Amino acid sequence: MPPSITERASLKLFYTVFLTALQARTIGALQIQQAFVSPNATNNFVVDSVSGRVYLASVNSLYQLNATLALEVETRTGPVRDNPLCHAPQLPQAMCEYEKVFTDNHNKLLALDREQGVLVTCGSVYQGFCELRSMENASRVAVTFPQEGATVFPSMLNIVANHENASTVGLIFRSHGGAPRLLVGATYTGMGTEFFPKNHSKEDLRFENTPEIAIRSLNTKDLNRLFTYDINPSEDNVFKIKQEVKQKNKLNFVHAFILKTYSYIAINNDANTGLKESQPNSILARICLDTDGPRRSLSTESRKLTESYIQMGIQCGSNGNIYNRLISIYPVDISTDSSETPEPYLFGVFARAGRQSAVCAFRVSDVEEMIRQGRRNCSNGPNSDVQVLDSVIQGSGAECEAKGTIVLQPEQLNCGAAHLQHPLALRKPLRVRPIYEAPGLSSVAVDSVHNRTVVFLGKSNGRLCKLSLLGNLSVANMWSSKLSANDPVHHIMTFDPSDKNYMYLMTTHHLLRVKVASCAQYSSCNECLSVSDAYCGWCTLERRCSVQKDCSSGTLDRSWISTGDGVQQCPLMTVTPSEISRSANITDVGILINGSVPDLQGLRVECDYGFGIATNATVHLDYGTTQIQTCPLPPSGIYGTIPFGKDHITVPVAIKVNGVPVVFGSFIIYECERTGQIHFKTACTSCLSSAWRCYWDQQLNSCVSNKNTTQNILENSMTCPRMVAHKVPPSPTGSTQVFTLDIKNIEHGTDLECDFGNGQLYRADWLDGRPSLNCSGVTLKTALLSEAFHLNLRRKGTDKYIDSPQPMTVEVYSCTAGDSDCSQCWGREKQGHLCTWCDNSCHPRDHCQFITTHCPDPHIQKIEPLRGPLMGGTLLTIQGKNLGHSADHVNVSIGHVPCKILPEYYTVSVKLICETAASWEKMSDYVTVSINSNAVGVSREMFFFVEPKLLDFTPRQGPLAGGTRLTIRGEFLDAGSVINVKVNSTQNCNIVKQSSDVIKCVMPPGVSSVTESVSVCVVYDDGQCYSGSPNFTFFYEKNPTISYIKPNKSYLSGGRRISVTGHSFHLVQSVIMEVSGIGQTNCSCVSSTLIVCESPAARESQQATAHFYFNEVLYRGNGVSSASQKLEEDEVPHTGHFRFDYVEDPQFYTANKEKHIKHHPGEPLILIINKAPSELDLTPDEYSVMIGWDLCEITFQNDHLFHCTINRSLSASTGDLPVTVRVGHFHKVIATVQMGGGSELAIVISIVVCCVLLLLCTVALVVYCTKSRRAERYWQKTLLQMEEMESQIRDEIRKGFAELQTDMTDLTKELNRTQGIPFLEYKQFVTRTFFPKMCSDYERRLVQPVYENSPLGPRALSETHPLLQNCQPSNTTRPNVDEGITLFSTLLNNKHFLVTFVHALEQQKDFAVRDRCNIASLLTIALHGKLEYYTSIMKELLVDLIDASASKNPKLMLRRTESVVEKMLTNWMSICMYSYLKETVGEPFFLLLCAIKQQINKGSIDAITGKARYTLNEEWLLRENIEAKPQNINVSFQGFGMDSVIVRVMNTDTICQVKEKILEAFYKNLPFSQWPKEEDVELEWFPKGQSSRILHNLDDTSIMEDGRKKLNTTFHYQIPDGASLAMSMKDKRENTLGRVKDLDTEKYVHLVLPHDELTETRKSHRQSHRKKVLPEIYLTRLLSTKGTLQKFLDDLFQAILSIPPDKPPFAVKYFFDFLEEQADHRGITDPDTLHIWKTNSLPLRFWVNILKNPQFVFDIDKTDHMDACLSVIAQAFIDACSLSDLQLGKDSPTNKLLYAKEIPEYKKRVQCYYKQIQEMAPLSEQEMNAHLAEESRKYRNEFNTTLALTEIYKYAKRYRHQVVNALESNPTARRTQLQHKFEQVIALVEDNIYECSSEA
Repeated sequence: MPPSITERASLKLFYTVFLTALQARTIGALQIQQAFVSPNATNNFVVDSVSGRVYLASVNSLYQLNATLALEVETRTGPVRDNPLCHAPQLPQAMCEYEKVFTDNHNKLLALDREQGVLVTCGSVYQGFCELRSMENASRVAVTFPQEGATVFPSMLNIVANHENASTVGLIFRSHGGAPRLLVGATYTGMGTEFFPKNHSKEDLRFENTPEIAIRSLNTKDLNRLFTYDINPSEDNVFKIKQEVKQKNKLNFVHAFILKTYSYIAINNDANTGLKESQPNSILARICLDTDGPRRSLSTESRKLTESYIQMGIQCGSNGNIYNRLISIYPVDISTDSSETPEPYLFGVFARAGRQSAVCAFRVSDVEEMIRQGRRNCSNGPNSDVQVLDSVIQGSGAECEAKGTIVLQPEQLNCGAAHLQHPLALRKPLRVRPIYEAPGLSSVAVDSVHNRTVVFLGKSNGRLCKLSLLGNLSVANMWSSKLSANDPVHHIMTFDPSDKNYMYLMTTHHLLRVKVASCAQYSSCNECLSVSDAYCGWCTLERRCSVQKDCSSGTLDRSWISTGDGVQQCPLMTVTPSEISRSANITDVGILINGSVPDLQGLRVECDYGFGIATNATVHLDYGTTQIQTCPLPPSGIYGTIPFGKDHITVPVAIKVNGVPVVFGSFIIYECERTGQIHFKTACTSCLSSAWRCYWDQQLNSCVSNKNTTQNILENSMTCPRMVAHKVPPSPTGSTQVFTLDIKNIEHGTDLECDFGNGQLYRADWLDGRPSLNCSGVTLKTALLSEAFHLNLRRKGTDKYIDSPQPMTVEVYSCTAGDSDCSQCWGREKQGHLCTWCDNSCHPRDHCQFITTHCPDPHIQKIEPLRGPLMGGTLLTIQGKNLGHSADHVNVSIGHVPCKILPEYYTVSVKLICETAASWEKMSDYVTVSINSNAVGVSREMFFFVEPKLLDFTPRQGPLAGGTRLTIRGEFLDAGSVINVKVNSTQNCNIVKQSSDVIKCVMPPGVSSVTESVSVCVVYDDGQCYSGSPNFTFFYEKNPTISYIKPNKSYLSGGRRISVTGHSFHLVQSVIMEVSGIGQTNCSCVSSTLIVCESPAARESQQATAHFYFNEVLYRGNGVSSASQKLEEDEVPHTGHFRFDYVEDPQFYTANKEKHIKHHPGEPLILIINKAPSELDLTPDEYSVMIGWDLCEITFQNDHLFHCTINRSLSASTGDLPVTVRVGHFHKVIATVQMGGGSELAIVISIVVCCVLLLLCTVALVVYCTKSRRAERYWQKTLLQMEEMESQIRDEIRKGFAELQTDMTDLTKELNRTQGIPFLEYKQFVTRTFFPKMCSDYERRLVQPVYENSPLGPRALSETHPLLQNCQPSNTTRPNVDEGITLFSTLLNNKHFLVTFVHALEQQKDFAVRDRCNIASLLTIALHGKLEYYTSIMKELLVDLIDASASKNPKLMLRRTESVVEKMLTNWMSICMYSYLKETVGEPFFLLLCAIKQQINKGSIDAITGKARYTLNEEWLLRENIEAKPQNINVSFQGFGMDSVIVRVMNTDTICQVKEKILEAFYKNLPFSQWPKEEDVELEWFPKGQSSRILHNLDDTSIMEDGRKKLNTTFHYQIPDGASLAMSMKDKRENTLGRVKDLDTEKYVHLVLPHDELTETRKSHRQSHRKKVLPEIYLTRLLSTKGTLQKFLDDLFQAILSIPPDKPPFAVKYFFDFLEEQADHRGITDPDTLHIWKTNSLPLRFWVNILKNPQFVFDIDKTDHMDACLSVIAQAFIDACSLSDLQLGKDSPTNKLLYAKEIPEYKKRVQCYYKQIQEMAPLSEQEMNAHLAEESRKYRNEFNTTLALTEIYKYAKRYRHQVVNALESNPTARRTQLQHKFEQVIALVEDNIYECSSEA
């Protein structure tokens, strides 16, 4: 039906908006010029080469467009009433018994016949009927067919395929005599095909009337024969496959085209799909067309189709790399290296499974030769290479037959003959290698430009690629452009016939006119020609990059430089002379222009010097590519002044042709006078040595440019007057000296002065008969140790200096300056300073009477390093005082090991460096320095000879580009003075940090360009190379590659999230994004294929370039793509930099641009915010709106506006609240919300209060009057209710008893024990048990998980806890911080210090319980590697605790965790019991959890209150009889290869509960942390006969109940049993309601109301629908649940309270023996006390904690309801361990009553367990220490001990004075000077603690 006027108007508006958005979109080397949008899917298009019109056919529509795609005519072609089983209605005698319905008309063929002026349009309706429309007006039918009353046959109507998915190709040509013909190839769609599976008609309309290939008449002057097969007999002009072999020949036609006098038809045989890849699917068929008029007379019979028909396979690829399905084909004439002239080629796009595709090129001459050879072979008899096809027309002919001695003529070899067998098929395909491979190719078009081949490729994701090929058909360059939507490009693309710089292509809904080159983006000739775009060249006289047609001067020779000419043809200029003196009288310069420039004779040529000054140039010669011109120079004054400190300026010059600058250059203007002024102390030498032509005027003592001004001119710098420098000895300060100087090239007697630079001039006296003079009476002073004065000579009375090429320096020293010691004073003698030590200070030698020659003993202040390798070679640095005044007199030793002094590093008295000799054993000793074997100094610190040991290193792989930060762990790694990490013994790994146990270094780039493994070792002091065992091996992997960045635009404020997609990002440790000229930001690696960055802020809009640094190494890209390189869909080759544009910040404003919005509190607030047009393409998740401090939820959005809604009360009820829009770092207040309604509210409240008072009075009166009458009715009603309640109680108890009997069997069947138990790793178990609050806070912050796609579905990525990460020190940390932390670690390993430290902290009042637990856990982490030492500390602290408890009430010991040692005991038990927990208790505990969850899920659960039908906890019991029925649903997970599952749900389940059960079914074998969140998935239901529906908890269909909105359930949606649903990941998380359990109970309800409203509600109208019962009757469900779970609970308690013989709990035995020993030591004989101690230390301290917190052990979801059930079980376990008897009654809580019967049995198990532990063989200290050492070894390096030490240090600093006082009061600590060492730690570290985020 044609569209209405309103529809047309809306369509035109849509077209206008889309065209505006798409206009002039440029990416890379392609530019979209015009676009046309079709509301329906497009089918075909054709271009008229004369008028330029474009005809576009889509489903049900036909458009006539002009050359720029503007709409001229539109007409509707469907839908029409039709049935594929009926004949076309144009058949007069046709009758149809089938019902006809409205059917879409899909265009199958669109062709032009310009000579007849008709447009052939054929559609899928009416059995493939064709119409002939007018080319001038496509809405008008040009020829009515069939004519009224004419004889019509079905074969004249059934022309093209009659199904939307069946293929059709066709073309129009002129046959013999000029008769128009229509060649059509159509896929067979008749009976037995998949196109119409319901076609059971006995009459096959398609087989009888529509052959696969036919040539039909198209002569409009002979309408009786229109569309007939034309030739008599007509069957010779068709190719029809026999019915019985159609299944073997399912032809899918791709394209038909004419080449020379042949028609080629490209076909795919889909019957071969699924066979071997070597079997060619793609076929190229050829038919000879009767177009060679000169060779045949008019009377000659026309050619027959089947005589000339021959087909052959074409194959792209070989040897397993075969692309076996043809997608698109394009014929073109191109030039290659193998031919001098262009020859025809066929370019094809081929595909195979997995969206892989490739481009292949077939030479047409090879095709023709194979055809000729095939006919030649067939005429010689049977041949295995040729097959005679089975055709209805020609009958069966399986083999070729010999034709005797007939010699075939060329015409017969090409087109066959009647006496030859036909049609033929060549069995061997023509094979070629792919020239380009990429995924998703869908179309191809090729052009030959300036002898270069350019290939255009459409892709299935809506991209257009452009390849530039070399002469050997390899890829030279590639560009890619994103078209409109992600629609695939149609397989037919064509160039504009009037201008091949444009091409037309079609996508699903668009027709585009694309400019094949965007040359204007290149601004220089070099850039234009370097991109190798064959279309682009340099338009010289217009100075721009363009296609040749757009260069208006292109008609001139050499005015347009093509890519093939090369960049060497770019214009360059040379200026002669290139250097001009400002004082020279030069009026013209010569300019030589090289490169490709047209003849400039007769053109206006100018020389432009800038500043708006130009002169006319004269063209002298033209030598082809070289031209000489003369340019007059402008006046010298216009050049400007030469800057200060410079002696020249550079003057730019440009040659303008007709006002356009064509070529640029420059020349230099210089001033010699400036040269002398700049270098005034060497004026003459500098003048004659400069780059300019300068001379020295001796008369003026000046540098000049003209040597003709005077006779006294110097031209050689060696003849300049100068002073000869020589050395003079140092002189003491204040002494008067005479300095003699030698002079050259200066007249004797010239008046000169001596200048020492101190502001005073001295007389210069010439010496008689010598070229020398004396500077007399010179007195120089200094207050420094030594000061240098520079001596210069200058002419007296002037500022002209005599040259001193080598300056003469006079050193003046002061003996008394500085703070020197005796050795330093005497040591100055070597420097020539005559100083002496006397009177305890340093003086000049002539000032001392009593000289001290013996200096004090050496004093060593510091030695470094403190450790060295046994082999020696360590450069030991010693600092101090009086370390001698000569290296020859100093000896150094370390014990008996000598240390050789290195004189070159000796600093008198204060510093010396020596090289240690080898030590035969590990030892330590003090460093001794002796002077002349007399004076001796000993260091305070000891030097250690150690053996470095390497244990581990990470990571073990990194990119070839280097930059990987390697971490090596071991012992004594900081030994020695020079440490080098060697890679393959040739390269160094640059060390950035080192300590005793860690070395961190940066790996160098790989030597090889391919992946390889290298060895890593550490060299100490140039000795042997230490490595691990086995040797450390590092693997160089391929560098990470970036495919693309998205988006590539940012707003100026920055902060936009940029996604960087690529490969191998797992090798990257740090990423930096740098935008050139703007700034840089740190990025984060999300996965191995995704990096996320934030854009930096910019000041103005601009085009910039983004670079990336991987591991601080610049990413240089993956180079230009080769022909074999496979790019991903959005991947574009690059060289490491990416275009990144900055545009203005987005603009937002309210609907009416109002600045003040009034709002009444309590009412919903909806804002409509408009978005200004922007190039940013912002997505909804990029912006947010805040009203004050409240987030405004975005509920609707499109390209122009969005709605923002707040349904809750705002945080402020009065005042003005700003409305702020946030996009990244861009924040803008667009309006304010004025909160009003205060006075109105007061009035309303007053009125309401009055009404309420009046109502109360009325009610009281009514109650008083009716009370007496209600008393009698109440008694009767009570009797009736009691009878009803008795009946309901009876039914409920009966039902509960039945459930109690059946649930055990059901649960055992449903519980799947095959799933893996998701144990947490040891390090995660430890951090959760040690720091439970910190871990829960940390995990609570992870509200938005990140997912990775997996073949088995999306998985959430886990996060790493801070204590499990490596802590990096900040850049501001001083070097001594590491030393301080290391020393602090040493102190903690001192038992006296640690015990005193703990006691000191516990004595502080502000040291809270949380701090005690925290410090205990931190100590456990820090000492985890030494568990035996940790155990000894714990025992000593426990002894102190027992002593304190024994004096009071010993039974209270270990009852709570209020001290450090109690938490240490908890941690110790957790460490020691982990293996037992995992191997013995884990399985029954996990089965119990599964049982609880399944039992809860078997009944109804209120999603809001959490109350359930089945539970162990009375508070969580659903105390109403909710009727719920189970049902099974079939669910699939869309987008992932996961099998569908059947999920059991309840019809009372909300949608969120259904999602959770579905997720559990899909991910039951994965840890819970990897499950998607319920909020991140959506559920879609596919009801039969209806459209699909997205299911939500709340939507428009939700009903109201008791004033609350009720959550939607499966019963609400009426989802039947066995329904099909699909789950999929949401594009973005919706945060509209939050979690269901957090909903406001005053607004929403699921099954029941909150408990406090039940009474009130039962008085409402619900009373009539739900019978009132006593809620206590449902307590029987607790017993039902308990009975179901009893077996699993018994198994768990049995596992906890039993001792497996193969794995006895050593730690429990060891600790219980320790408790018994302490009790005996203190005379405690009460067995109850010992029982309580054991219970408090193990069951209550460890097992109860595990029972209540299964998330410490397993990666599961512990719901609130499960937590409530576990609390009941834990209470039962606590009661079992208690000695007191339970006194239970009717008022006792149900939590205790529930297991009262089992408690006595459990108590027996506990006592038996304690007895078995006691009877175990005692454990020695050595055995326990070995066990603990093994535990330490198993989990070494699992934790960040440095972070733990740092956190402990914070407490030490916080209580510094208290700890010091405690240490000083402890005799042992005082004796070992522990307080001094502790203060040394504080002094070293001070406030430079690592800036790590830790909440420990």
